[in-house]
Amino acid sequence: MKRLLLFTLFIPFVGGSGFTRVTTSSEIPLADVRTGKWPISLEKWVGHPDTSFVLLFRDQGVMMAEVMDTLPFKDLHQLRYLDSAFSVLNNDGDIANFDRFSIKRTTKRVDGTSYLLRYQEGATEFRQQEVSILRSTIRKL
Repeated sequence: MKRLLLFTLFIPFVGGSGFTRVTTSSEIPLADVRTGKWPISLEKWVGHPDTSFVLLFRDQGVMMAEVMDTLPFKDLHQLRYLDSAFSVLNNDGDIANFDRFSIKRTTKRVDGTSYLLRYQEGATEFRQQEVSILRSTIRKL
């Protein structure tokens, strides 16, 4: 009988659900930079201990499937580095390298200025007007 009583006392610790704190988190869309087949959006994730930001985009390197990548930013300070990266890329071929991602500026005759964002295995391309939407959203925060 004592063994049964002791066993029931340890079940919450073994299962991991005994004394866990329930946190509510929410995802707040800040900007739909691009919609359609190749979407890009900026979201604010609000959790119990902190707030973070994510840039969601469809990987343009995968054509046969829809692979969405999530580029996380720990806080607003890190997100503002993304804004500053776009501002220092002035010439064709300039590259801004960060720990987890990189951005390269290219100029094409037909499309004009674009930026290639690479994160882990994924990549997406921003046009100048999409960069303007993203930068104005970051500056409003």
